[in-house]
Amino acid sequence: MRGIAVQSGGMEESAAGPSAGLAGPGPLDVGAEAGAGLITEAVRLVVEHAKTVADGPVAPAEPGTDRIRDWLAAHDFAGPRPAGELLQEVTAALRRWGVHTTHPRYLGLFVPTPTWWGVAGELLAAGVNPQLAAYEHAPAAVEIERHVLRFLAARLGLPPAADGSFTTGGAEANLTAVVVALTRRFPAYPDDGLAALPGPPVLYASAESHLAWLKIAHTTGLGRRAVRLVPVDSAGRLDLVRLRELHDDDVAAGRVPFLLAGTAGTTAGGAVDPLPELARLAATWGLHFHVDAAWAGAVALSDRLRPLLDGVEHADSVTVDAHKWLSAPMGAGVFLTRHPDALADSFRVSTSYMPPDSDTTPDPYSTSVQWSRRFTGLKVFLALAAAGRDAFARQVERDTQLGTLLARRLTEDGWQRVNDTPLPVVCVADPQAEAGGPQHSAEWHAAVAAHVVRSGRAWVSRTRLNGRPAIRRCLTSHRTGPDDIEAVVAALSHARTATPYAAVQRDRAAPLP
Repeated sequence: MRGIAVQSGGMEESAAGPSAGLAGPGPLDVGAEAGAGLITEAVRLVVEHAKTVADGPVAPAEPGTDRIRDWLAAHDFAGPRPAGELLQEVTAALRRWGVHTTHPRYLGLFVPTPTWWGVAGELLAAGVNPQLAAYEHAPAAVEIERHVLRFLAARLGLPPAADGSFTTGGAEANLTAVVVALTRRFPAYPDDGLAALPGPPVLYASAESHLAWLKIAHTTGLGRRAVRLVPVDSAGRLDLVRLRELHDDDVAAGRVPFLLAGTAGTTAGGAVDPLPELARLAATWGLHFHVDAAWAGAVALSDRLRPLLDGVEHADSVTVDAHKWLSAPMGAGVFLTRHPDALADSFRVSTSYMPPDSDTTPDPYSTSVQWSRRFTGLKVFLALAAAGRDAFARQVERDTQLGTLLARRLTEDGWQRVNDTPLPVVCVADPQAEAGGPQHSAEWHAAVAAHVVRSGRAWVSRTRLNGRPAIRRCLTSHRTGPDDIEAVVAALSHARTATPYAAVQRDRAAPLP
């Protein structure tokens, strides 16, 4: 007998019973065969992109926002569309309207080309989809991540008892450092919060550090004024004299310092703060010493370059981003600490609906900011296991050599290097443009960088070091080679020729000599 649809409680229900019409797959289950076809098409598109990305521009000349919105307006989600066609449309949109960080001449932010092992790890993690909140749900996945964390901790010189977690990125890892530091320094903080502190808390970081510290201070309730951005020396490193002055002033004023952050590889200029000296000061003052090695932490895998991080082994906690110089797909941050008990005290929570705690391993949800957790560490594990540590060591060493080559070639072409670092971040300025004064220099260097980006021949950024405008390039892609270095030098030379020194002047009676 045909069931008759009736209305009950706002939902349609068949007269033949509540289970009528529920047989067979649900509306989102397309079956393994169709799923395999979809994944196969996605793989084809990704491989084709990887093969051809170097043949096209690094970035579009214009963002194309209006055209992107016009394209999206046709997708009102009112009904189904062929998935294969959608994949092709989206891939075309990403290729047409986006900066290609996998291009060998993308020399901008710390976003290297991901390894194929990392890409495969992302697919496997998404398909199996383990939930890493509770150990009981994913013991293999949790142990794989912990294995990678222990390996990285050992390379950094942290003790065997060190613990940590994979994070969405460096900002979350540094946020974790602040929470752990507050928990260690102020016993009442976990339960009573900032109100229980004996005075206004403050933390110290370089003025050239990643300014996620300001967002973290806002998020945690410290307030942005709690962040003491310490001036830097001529090499872009945190100035120890100014640090001591700020600390003494804060103590005299009744403020309570609790964290000192050193940066290993500043974003703008690649400087490494004096980590051994910072470690000693932190110990003397009773501060939690954190090292933000989000980018340069990768050199710990190289025996030859590891001395650049001397002092990190004394850190109470460390940030490393595998999606920066370990060539993992975005995002893959790492937080490590020598204080597992403080980490547990910072995030411990118990609920009736979570599985029972493991007898051997902490549940990840109770030792990190995150609760539900994806299997971030798999892409890092696969790459390290497949390639081996030595391959990563040789890669960072090669990138560093390419940085030296780029700096030399730009100097030969008349540019002046304005940053001091052995790491592959190269910042240069044009002396003749600087002769017009700071404002003119800023406008001219911005115009040259924009010209290079619009040309599609390379992607470079502008920055300012010690108030001095400059054009910045960093090398972190395993696809970048000497030919790309020459192409970048040529692109900058052409942009400089196409941007006369007088062209960006404003309100001047005569052109620059």
